[in-house]
Amino acid sequence: MHLSAAQPIWTLDPDAALQALGSGPRGLSQAEAELRLQRFGPNSLPPPQRRSVLRRMGDQLLHLMALLLWVAGGLALLAGTPQLAIAIWVVVLVNGLFSFWQEYQAERTMAALVRALPQQVQLWRDGALTVLSAAAVVPGDLLLLEAGDKVPADCRLIDAQALYLDLSLLSGESLPLARHAGALRQPLLPAGERANLALAGTTVASGRGTGIVFATGAETEFAHVARLSAQTPRSPSTLELQVAQIVRTITAIALGLGAVIFLLSHWLVGMGSQESLIFAIGIIVANVPEGLLPTVTLSLAINVQRMARQRALVRRLSAVETLGSLSVICSDKTGTLTEGQMELEELWLPESGAALRQRLLAWVCLCSNARLEHETSSHEPWRAVGDSTETALLRAAAAAGLSPAEVQRRQPRLHEVPFD
Repeated sequence: MHLSAAQPIWTLDPDAALQALGSGPRGLSQAEAELRLQRFGPNSLPPPQRRSVLRRMGDQLLHLMALLLWVAGGLALLAGTPQLAIAIWVVVLVNGLFSFWQEYQAERTMAALVRALPQQVQLWRDGALTVLSAAAVVPGDLLLLEAGDKVPADCRLIDAQALYLDLSLLSGESLPLARHAGALRQPLLPAGERANLALAGTTVASGRGTGIVFATGAETEFAHVARLSAQTPRSPSTLELQVAQIVRTITAIALGLGAVIFLLSHWLVGMGSQESLIFAIGIIVANVPEGLLPTVTLSLAINVQRMARQRALVRRLSAVETLGSLSVICSDKTGTLTEGQMELEELWLPESGAALRQRLLAWVCLCSNARLEHETSSHEPWRAVGDSTETALLRAAAAAGLSPAEVQRRQPRLHEVPFD
């Protein structure tokens, strides 16, 4: 939730921001934080509205092609061929269950990925620095932000030391942007230009800072973006439109042929009305392509499995055909098409030699604010934290056999002049 001040928080000085949010340099007391947690709720996005299992199953069993087959089965039953009717209905049921299960599994996988990302934050409570779950953050909390931290809520910075934030998740900007603690005098600035704010969803690329939380959960800028994307109506895919057109065409042809056969058999051949109707129904059922639905579904499912082997998760089967028919894709690059990381490919040295290479990489370690953290649950031996350029250099040094932490310990830094 949002704890509003009399004027935009980014136009206030740090002390005024603390006062407006009912906090101080020691942070909130635990008792006050618990009261605010009850008032504003946990710092988490509300779960998206999901359709019920029955409704999703109904979508698979009652779309236009499935309805045509249900009707065809009923007509086959009227025509005295119950075996054909049962076969058609079984095709619809099996196909619907298969499609539902594919999409249900994809949604469960995506939900599991979200749950697998717990986040802890450092904040001051009762004047002591403590570590809590991001869900416990409330407006007025004082957060410590360091390189590699993900900002859990919208914060007004009250202290910033060479602080750079990665805003790629919100704006797509690939380069980290500098942030400061000074007040801004323009009350109508766009969110991306409020340089004294650290917004939820961004990451600290380098430096450190302290921020006071002014918006949590559904009131953050990140939540506003999420709501906009959730409100986008689902439009039918190209495949769904084409199949619907085929169904309408087949239905018109089948009904037309059935009517013609009924008239010809009744008036020209002299058959009775009941026999002519049964004959016409048989013609209508014969024109229904019972195998079209499972053929389309299975072909899409095969391609979904192929993409899954390439670590691509497809939520809707029909999206596979749409992707295959694209000629131009407009997409965010940083963190979507790329990993938002850099890699050192080659070093150019004035002279050859392993010794000079090692010395250069050691100097790189001394001139870096990034760090490498050991990973025990990943296929990578370490996790790089900090600016993407500096982390690329540190990974190169580690790959060459150097320990950046040990190099920095042997030659401790006395003073830093931030790069400008």
